[in-house]
Amino acid sequence: MQPIRTFNVSPALPPRLEPLRKLAYNLHWDWNVETKDLFRRLDPDLWESSHHNPVLMLGTISQIRLTEVVEDEGFLAQMDRAALQLEDYLKERTWYQKTRYKGSGTRDKGQGGQGINSSLSSPDPRSPECYAYFSAEFGLVDCLPIYSGGLGVLAGDHLKSASDLGLPLVGVGLLYQQGYFAQYLNADGWQQERYPINDFYNMPIQLERNPDGSELRIAVDYPGRTVYARVWRVQVGRVPLYMLDTNIEPNNPYDHDITDQLYGGDIDMRIHQEMMLGIGGVRMLKALGYNVTAYHMNEGHAAFSALERIRILIQEQGISYDEAKQVVASTNIFTTHTPVPAGIDLFPPDKVLHYLGHYADVFGLNKDQFLALGRENTGDLSGPFSMAVLALKMATFSNGVAQLHGTVSRQMFKGLWKGLPVEEVPINAITNGVHARSCVAKSTQELYDRYLGPNWSSAPTDHPLWDRMDAIPDEELWRNHERCRLDMVLYVRERLVKHLYDRGASPSEIAQAQEVLDPYVLTIGFARRFATYKRATLWMRDLERIRRLLLGNKHRKVQFVIAGKAHPRDIPGKELIRDINHFIREQGLEKQVVFVPNYDIYISRLMVAGCDVWLNTPRRPREASGTSGMKAAMNGLPNLSVLDGWWDEADYVRTGWAIGHGEIYDDPNYQDQVEANALYDLLEKEVVPLFYDRDADGLPRHWIDKMKDAIRLNCPYFNTARMVGEYAQRAYFPASDRNSTLTGNNYAPAKELAAWKAKLYEHWYDIKIKDVDVSSGTDIKVNQTVVVKAKLDLATLTNNDVQVELYQGAIDANGEIVNGVPVVMEYQGEDAQGLSVYTANVLYTTSGLQGLSLRVLPKHKYLSSPYEPRLIVWAQ
Repeated sequence: MQPIRTFNVSPALPPRLEPLRKLAYNLHWDWNVETKDLFRRLDPDLWESSHHNPVLMLGTISQIRLTEVVEDEGFLAQMDRAALQLEDYLKERTWYQKTRYKGSGTRDKGQGGQGINSSLSSPDPRSPECYAYFSAEFGLVDCLPIYSGGLGVLAGDHLKSASDLGLPLVGVGLLYQQGYFAQYLNADGWQQERYPINDFYNMPIQLERNPDGSELRIAVDYPGRTVYARVWRVQVGRVPLYMLDTNIEPNNPYDHDITDQLYGGDIDMRIHQEMMLGIGGVRMLKALGYNVTAYHMNEGHAAFSALERIRILIQEQGISYDEAKQVVASTNIFTTHTPVPAGIDLFPPDKVLHYLGHYADVFGLNKDQFLALGRENTGDLSGPFSMAVLALKMATFSNGVAQLHGTVSRQMFKGLWKGLPVEEVPINAITNGVHARSCVAKSTQELYDRYLGPNWSSAPTDHPLWDRMDAIPDEELWRNHERCRLDMVLYVRERLVKHLYDRGASPSEIAQAQEVLDPYVLTIGFARRFATYKRATLWMRDLERIRRLLLGNKHRKVQFVIAGKAHPRDIPGKELIRDINHFIREQGLEKQVVFVPNYDIYISRLMVAGCDVWLNTPRRPREASGTSGMKAAMNGLPNLSVLDGWWDEADYVRTGWAIGHGEIYDDPNYQDQVEANALYDLLEKEVVPLFYDRDADGLPRHWIDKMKDAIRLNCPYFNTARMVGEYAQRAYFPASDRNSTLTGNNYAPAKELAAWKAKLYEHWYDIKIKDVDVSSGTDIKVNQTVVVKAKLDLATLTNNDVQVELYQGAIDANGEIVNGVPVVMEYQGEDAQGLSVYTANVLYTTSGLQGLSLRVLPKHKYLSSPYEPRLIVWAQ
């Protein structure tokens, strides 16, 4: 029976409890211990059964209980404290205001751009400066299941730290009706998927409405029809996250499903989703009234946003395609999380033209010119359209998510900058982090607060508070960790029992599940997405050695807690999960090895606090970053990992153990054998003995030393406070300043730069390097000055259009300059033949075979960097 009217029924709260409503709808409660305790205190059982959803709690709690707490002075005092903490948090002067703006409230003149007033202290960032962060998924809290794994949790932590730092940032995403799947295992250990329906009206999200009370909606054009989406908001501290929902009338049933499942459907559904995220996201921000000055694409899913922004500038500002493209690229930031080409979204050319060909008409491009925007090799007219390539071409700041991943990304995409040494390819690296207050256990946070002070969660590496780590008594740190391990074991048993009961398992199986794991045994945790390259079964490779570790010594036991999901269509990933469960049963290891079904944020937080060692075994260099190990380290867990992603740049000697030495093998089977043996050796000879080496007080003093090092050395760097601050200073501030510069005076600078680029592209290859005169012979001394004079024919270009550089460095076995260093040459004027003369002095600080070359790069005052036009001329 269809209703003739619908109503959104809100929780009815006594007036004295109204602060609970504001607290529930701001996700600040997720990283504020006082507020989370408040909701748990309100009804502990309901808090757990609601998946820690305070909005659902308030809508279902009995009026009798509400009447009771109105009379509970202790509860009311805690509620008032929590409400005051949120109010103070939203009003305090932030890092952003202290860093970006002076006490007067105006931007430092050195930054460029217009002034801004003190309204930035408000949680609403509608101001002359705003940064939009686009992501296909956001992992914020476990009661909002609209994320699949690390990418989403990273995006959620990004918003939380942007709020802590006070950045005028807004999130843009899609609100999925079913989200990512809920996992359960059948009797054979094979992953099955359920898709619970998200009840948006009982989640900490709210509809955005027009002034007349109607739903705010935006429209996106698809072939033959218009698709509409309404807008929901999640308030993440100071930062709003806006998400689009197409499951509304008058959309047809297929279009309802655009925001149905995260990473669900076929390639047509994927392109529908990415159009809604990118194009719809830009239209949504415009409808909301934001003056966005920098756009951040977290992965290539949102790259279509660049096309929509260009269209708006052409049709509404009356500027040309080249001018609009310049403005858009200069204010776009792109972060890639992909370490292999297979992980990039590729669309067939005919589909791109079918869905987006109308943009080519607006831009004045033919179909091949338009498709070239998403192709590395623009001459390959049958090649697929790459979202990563589109994002790279439409951004002037791009980055990988770890130092090693930056190196891998430069190698992957070097073809976009032909002729440029791979180490100079302008793909930067900003190493990921995690939000400390979200992932460190409550009791551990309280311990740090007592001994380190309340600023530990954002203090940099050189802050003196880290010198106070040794002040934490060993016994107190260890007993706290043992409590965390016990909490995890009890929860794992509870979840396993429920899973088996729901599956219809036998009473003996359920009884056995109530006794899995020993809360006093060395516990190794492994939890991540079950992609094959992560090698979740590497530890099982040698049956005899692993059985000896698990069962061989009753006084030095080892146990494993494992969790994670495989993509529904990833059959090899599902097979890994089945292999683990078969191994457990066949070897009779049900008590020592547990696979925890339906991995989510909540179980993740219990595991990174309650395990003793965090295991990670990717096949290097395929782990872009990895963040679960960072969370574990913040809780005091040593890492046991292959040197990939973030672990490659950590102090893996003092804060854990490295599996191997960073080797890359041609034979994956041989690599698995070598690294499995290295893993067993480490466990047998170092990890297990160190854990069970106890003093007279029963404390593993040397293990505790490693725990303290894990906290002291990893917490201050591998956190999103540092990461988001780095994004702000290296990407957001410069992009926002370029926006202010290029759009000023009716886009005059953008027009000037676009016209200059057109001239540059037309005449660049007319440049001729006529002569390079080196003052010395082939044999020189270390630190001997070498004078170089060059003559160039710049054709119709001038000295102001180019930067001439010497490029010096050692010569490798292939006769190539490696790790070259550029030296800018000085312009001396023209000679009698009209050639431009440049000079420079160079010297070599090390001996051996060294080389020298000369190159020419573009130069313009409005360029983000000389690499932006992707042009270079080398001396032959």
